[in-house]
Amino acid sequence: MKILAFSDVHCDHAACEALAAAADQADLIIGAGDFAQRREGLAETMAILEPFAEKAIYVAGNNETPEELRAATSAEVLHGQMTTRLGLNIYGLGGAIPELNITAFESFDITEAQAVPLLGAASGADIMICHSPPKGVADVMAVRGSMGSVEIRNTITHMQPRLMVCGHVHDCWGERGNIGQTEVANLGPSVNWIKLEL
Repeated sequence: MKILAFSDVHCDHAACEALAAAADQADLIIGAGDFAQRREGLAETMAILEPFAEKAIYVAGNNETPEELRAATSAEVLHGQMTTRLGLNIYGLGGAIPELNITAFESFDITEAQAVPLLGAASGADIMICHSPPKGVADVMAVRGSMGSVEIRNTITHMQPRLMVCGHVHDCWGERGNIGQTEVANLGPSVNWIKLEL
């Protein structure tokens, strides 16, 4: 399986157009959140991505809510839910975990405690899509330090999906690591190709 994966386009229309140009080569397309910028510009951004929506699975970032994202796209949007594509179980969870407490705009945040029951649905996942990275992998922001989620890491450690993709921490775009047998990739808005054997 050839997966086209990205995160954090933040209304960058040129980045979206590059993704759209590459989409025909993908079997599956994953978007790990932050399509909008401070809760604005979502509709225009998603319109550029809409031609490949039937192949796509998205989670919301902290710059949009799952409800806002579902209203702006025909792609499947997961939040504490599992779906199956091409024989693989794919789980998704949006939002900033732990919460950012940003005052500049209404960030879509989830506390670690709130994430626990949502992450329970990840049992049996082959792929996890979360906006936030797991604690300790591709999660360090220069000015704020480690921003990853303890509960996402605990879930990966216990469930051991084959792949976990995320975004959120811009300083770590392109970084990869492992938690046990699980490969973790912080994506960013460029075209990222991931091959997964079926």
